[in-house]
Amino acid sequence: MSARSEIYLDENATTRVLPLAAQEAQSVMEEMYGNPSSSHITGLRARQILESARSVAREVLGAPKGKIVFTSGATEAIQTGIFSALCAIKQQVRELPEGERGLLLYGATEHKAVPQALQHWNSLLEVGCDVVAIPVDFNGQLDLAFLREKIGSARMLCTMAVNNETGAIHDLSAIESIVQSADRPVAWLADCVQAIGKLQLDLSQTSIDYATFSGHKIYAPKGIGVLYVREGAPFTPLIAGGGQEGGARGGTENLPGVAAIAAVLRALLDESSHAFRSSEVLGEYRGRLISSLEQAFPDIEYNTPFEHSVPTTINFAVPGLGSKELLDLFDAAGIRVSSGSACGSAVQGSYVLEAMGLSKWRSDGAIRLSFGPSITAADVESACLRIEEAGVALTRSCLAKTGIEQGINTRQMDGLVQLKNGSDCSWILTSAESGCCVVVEPFEAMLDRIETLVACQGLKVVAVLDSHQHVDHESPREELVQRLTNRGLYEPKETDILGWPAKAEGQLRLGDESQAEFISLSDSLQIAYTELPGHTADGHAFLIGAASEGTLRPNDVRFAFTGDTLLIGGIGRTDFDSSCPELMLRSLRKLPTILSPQSVICPTHDYNLGFVTTLASERKHNCLLSQILDSEFPTVADYLSIKAKVDSEIDDEKNCELVCGLIQNYQDDQNSFNVAPEELHAFFKEHRNSLIVDVREAHEFHFAEDWSAFDLETPPRNVPLTRLGDFLASLLQQEQPEREMIFVCRSGNRSGKAAQVLRRLGIPVAWHIVGGIALGTQPSQAFLDAEEFEYAI
Repeated sequence: MSARSEIYLDENATTRVLPLAAQEAQSVMEEMYGNPSSSHITGLRARQILESARSVAREVLGAPKGKIVFTSGATEAIQTGIFSALCAIKQQVRELPEGERGLLLYGATEHKAVPQALQHWNSLLEVGCDVVAIPVDFNGQLDLAFLREKIGSARMLCTMAVNNETGAIHDLSAIESIVQSADRPVAWLADCVQAIGKLQLDLSQTSIDYATFSGHKIYAPKGIGVLYVREGAPFTPLIAGGGQEGGARGGTENLPGVAAIAAVLRALLDESSHAFRSSEVLGEYRGRLISSLEQAFPDIEYNTPFEHSVPTTINFAVPGLGSKELLDLFDAAGIRVSSGSACGSAVQGSYVLEAMGLSKWRSDGAIRLSFGPSITAADVESACLRIEEAGVALTRSCLAKTGIEQGINTRQMDGLVQLKNGSDCSWILTSAESGCCVVVEPFEAMLDRIETLVACQGLKVVAVLDSHQHVDHESPREELVQRLTNRGLYEPKETDILGWPAKAEGQLRLGDESQAEFISLSDSLQIAYTELPGHTADGHAFLIGAASEGTLRPNDVRFAFTGDTLLIGGIGRTDFDSSCPELMLRSLRKLPTILSPQSVICPTHDYNLGFVTTLASERKHNCLLSQILDSEFPTVADYLSIKAKVDSEIDDEKNCELVCGLIQNYQDDQNSFNVAPEELHAFFKEHRNSLIVDVREAHEFHFAEDWSAFDLETPPRNVPLTRLGDFLASLLQQEQPEREMIFVCRSGNRSGKAAQVLRRLGIPVAWHIVGGIALGTQPSQAFLDAEEFEYAI
């Protein structure tokens, strides 16, 4: 199978170096290597390169006057501009009392370098101004009424030409008129990093004092940037000494970088070079990409109106899919995109979108697809095909609603699926035997996913269950029931407040000799309902296994949903009004009588990526639980005292959510393989008899690596983390694992998490490859055959 090439659509983060720029830099390094400050002919030639670059920069920026200073990049340019302005402002306000020194204004969606630089230099220079963000509207546009109101108190203003996350274009002319209306001069810095090659710039016709640019965003190397300083604007060198750049910046100039950025700027001016596409062509390319995105993700939501943005940035979110899932999908498909600014993309909510007032799911799930003016029609076509393939992968894995609408024929799921949003866990247990499922612990953020999966699979839902009433929110159970009823997947029935049917099928005897009502998921799988109060007064557990002769023995229980009674590394808190610590003690001591040591316990919350647990593991790693179960407390009063102390250590204000128990972190021994990319072939050859387990989700595994290059006897087994609990239930039924297991993923540490869970549960032969296998494998050109495709959502 041939290798599939990379499609790079993250050019707002950085760009490749154009061949003409690389050649120019190489030539300077090898032939024109003189120091521009030297007076001999070699130095003079270098000086000519420097001044020629300054001249072409003036032409591109529309800046025949003022300073053009070559810097190490836009961040240094921003620092220099702000530092220069604040040095002058300090002199203006030094006689004024605190609170009357004025404002330093910046757009709320500016790159973080701007507000951080303002705060840093304002504090360090003891200027004493107030740093204030200008709000933006739903389209990312500055609130000009706010700016107009505050401009009279402003000393400095920092805005963008084009936003790096959304592509939103700011109306510089409207901002200009407000700046000009001020009673006193206002220093104005404009971040123009994303504007070159996309907007026409004419800086001499504006009152912008400082404008910043970065080479690596326009196909020049990293480490070179430009600062424009308007003639007459205050200027103080950030780097002093040596006299270079006319005294504006000390240090020998980065001549290869200067030559490279100059080559790019000349190409921008020379239409005959055909190096860059026009705005009209770029708009056509955006339209083609949008069409493919909408085919792949019919519910897509765009985070910036296209009429207010450059054609090279598409910021979007897909309902029901987080940014991490989408990033992994695109990466598996060979498409490089991002979740936002590369300077702050830890796959978390975007401060830019939050400032725009967009809903949290759009901020948390945002994806930025960005390209530049050098993109070709062939690049766009390849990207579109790959995006459409990604949509097929989602559909076949029952993550896209198109699977429901198109009636995609997918293999019937069988077993446990875990859906997570933060620490919240929702569970779906399916039976291929009966075509039925049960949903346990529905959370609002997972409703779309649950509905899509159940409908795509055509499953009949026997029950939608909560283990208890939550303290901090109302359960969305009724909403999910209504959705499933509307699709004909759930037959309405009378239930209690937790969703348990009023008419159960009968009763089963549990291991503690108590009687518990039950319903059936299939002929061979029963669900028992038993009280487990303590965390809340109405706490219950659902025990799922194969009953025999009217009894569900502990060894028969395959899965146990215990709510927040037993957490991974902790015990549910009992300091709520609806809690009862005495009942919690009784419930915890009940667990060993109704569960086997290896029954897989599925908690309502997973605070430390532990996924699932067992009673055996918790007795070993959970100190308080082991004390309770081993009767180490001489009196109930001793237990109550310790439990109250444990609960008091939970800091609700410090946590970003209401935590349902104090968690002890598991100390992992980090069983791992550090394998260099070039060593992967030899590694897999040495371990060819091991069970190789790929933990990527099914929609990622759809784009299979060319595993034949490693001479593996069989391709890896796909066990996504959403199906890890089901995999573990099978493993724990074995007396000894059949062979060594090596967990892999494309990149990151998902495989490490899986191996860690196995070792915590007492399976020591679990290893993983640190950092993933992406650097040592090539994606396959073809999809996996549909019969090989695992469905794990």
